[in-house]
Amino acid sequence: MIRFLKDWAIRRNIYFAKTTEESKLKELLKAIRPVKAHLIRLGDGPDDAGYLIPDDLEGIKNCFSPGVSTESYFEDALSRMGIKSYMADHSVMKPTIQNNQFDFIQKHVGFEIKPHFISLENWIKEKENVDKDMILQMDIEGGEYNVLIETSNEVLRKFRIIVIEFHKFDAILNVKSADFIASCLYKLLKDFYVVHIHPNNCARPVRYKQFEIPPTLEFTFLRKDRISTIEYADQFPHPLDKVNVPKLKEVILPACFYKDI
Repeated sequence: MIRFLKDWAIRRNIYFAKTTEESKLKELLKAIRPVKAHLIRLGDGPDDAGYLIPDDLEGIKNCFSPGVSTESYFEDALSRMGIKSYMADHSVMKPTIQNNQFDFIQKHVGFEIKPHFISLENWIKEKENVDKDMILQMDIEGGEYNVLIETSNEVLRKFRIIVIEFHKFDAILNVKSADFIASCLYKLLKDFYVVHIHPNNCARPVRYKQFEIPPTLEFTFLRKDRISTIEYADQFPHPLDKVNVPKLKEVILPACFYKDI
């Protein structure tokens, strides 16, 4: 499936003959409609924008952050709030920021049985002192789908807040991959509400009929027990949103993600 998603990024325009059923796509977009929450912005750096997360950090002591690359501003901001970050990435030797609240392993988080891979579940089990209310911040260039599929709901519920950058998200327009992507989202929606969606402006949205689907989207989830009243968000972009790539034109979240179409 990941290979297909990679092919999609290159050849997506030839697949529209076998598009996802419109009713299924509408159903999915309605299910992930963001609900209102008080959000704050953390992790802005000189080379990349940070994330919007719920202002609900009291009692959180740990963050798991697969996909470090060269940016650690988000984790550095958390450290100033007393939150320790467990970080993993096989593509770098160590985080570029030195911080005694960082616990780094040089491994990829994923499902492959190789020495330089570790599953999210096993990674958490190795850290005996972590609490059940944590943050997950994941940016692993397309590997997020397999991580979500292989991770149990019991483990996912240990996180109060989840931030994920979904890549090749426009593949939901294709019948071959739509169910796979939808299954990842519906799995999270069992225990979490979407509280924010922000398009990364590194790529322009793909248009199909009444739909516009940005290829890369940052999602913020909040566990359902933290929200007592449900009201849908209707202001996009959020006042705290910033573009990821300053030199490129901003991508506003298309209306199909928060309005009935």
